[in-house]
Amino acid sequence: MSVSGIDEVTYGVEDLDTCARFFADWGLNKVSEQADEVVFETLNGCRVVLAAIDKPGLPPAIESGSTVREVVWGVSSEADLALYSERIANDPGFVEGNGRIGCTDPNGLAIRLQVTRKRELDIECSGHNTWQTKGRINKPAPIYERATPIEVGHVVFFVTDVNACEAFYHDRFGFQASDRYPNRGAFLRTAEEGGHHDLFMLQLPAPRAGLNHVAFTVRDVHEVFGGGMHISRSGWATEIGPGRHPVSSAFFWYFKNPAGALIEYYADEDQLTGEWQPREFEPGPTVFAEWAIAGGIDGHTRRQQHVEAPQGKFLTDKPKEGGQR
Repeated sequence: MSVSGIDEVTYGVEDLDTCARFFADWGLNKVSEQADEVVFETLNGCRVVLAAIDKPGLPPAIESGSTVREVVWGVSSEADLALYSERIANDPGFVEGNGRIGCTDPNGLAIRLQVTRKRELDIECSGHNTWQTKGRINKPAPIYERATPIEVGHVVFFVTDVNACEAFYHDRFGFQASDRYPNRGAFLRTAEEGGHHDLFMLQLPAPRAGLNHVAFTVRDVHEVFGGGMHISRSGWATEIGPGRHPVSSAFFWYFKNPAGALIEYYADEDQLTGEWQPREFEPGPTVFAEWAIAGGIDGHTRRQQHVEAPQGKFLTDKPKEGGQR
């Protein structure tokens, strides 16, 4: 019995039209639209719900303004759902009905569980050629003009008590620690075997509750780049990236999200098993990013923002100084 990952994320937003335009550019498929709610899906059926911030029935917000209001986690079966229901029945905000159970976590966030509605996929991804392993033979690596995210891979929140939150997700749902910033941050995966983290919680020096980012898994590093440049061409602002995380090994690109905080494309994270032993890190810029591009890449010139593009057909076509010789 284990949680299988994120099935749905609900935002409460101040500007529904702008947020809907952003998520269409992000590469999600719009499946329904009402005056106060727009619903999108990733390739595997993971849902992103954009709800008007004052829509009746939305769970309480953990911070002001546009932000995530609810995270829905998937489980394998109705039997699993019943067992988890017993574990959280006495927790604050317990609810049950319409195929879901839920409660409020120690940070004040509404969490729900349901039998997963995500679809199995068979997707072709680029192989990587290393010195010893040749994963791509007689085939060039792909170039993406935009991203079509596979799923919501993880969520990251600022929390008021990281140790209490880690204990809650471990004791109630069996989440496993992958790595930690002692007493400051916890990277958790939903099961012993899986990607590096499905949930990361960070306690700031002045603790507060809030959203840091929602991350979308794409096929490979090439889709991180292609997706990011499309978002840049569409006029949305980079926060940082592209770059690479040392802790999870993932390639990333973060953008500012009109629905709240940040949003990330990522690929190629570490895969862990029960044999993995959590490491401890001291927070810092070089722990966050092995390397990163400030301001992002311009989607038109394919160069770093505000850097002049090459003028010739080849990079070596440079104008001669002092006239023709």
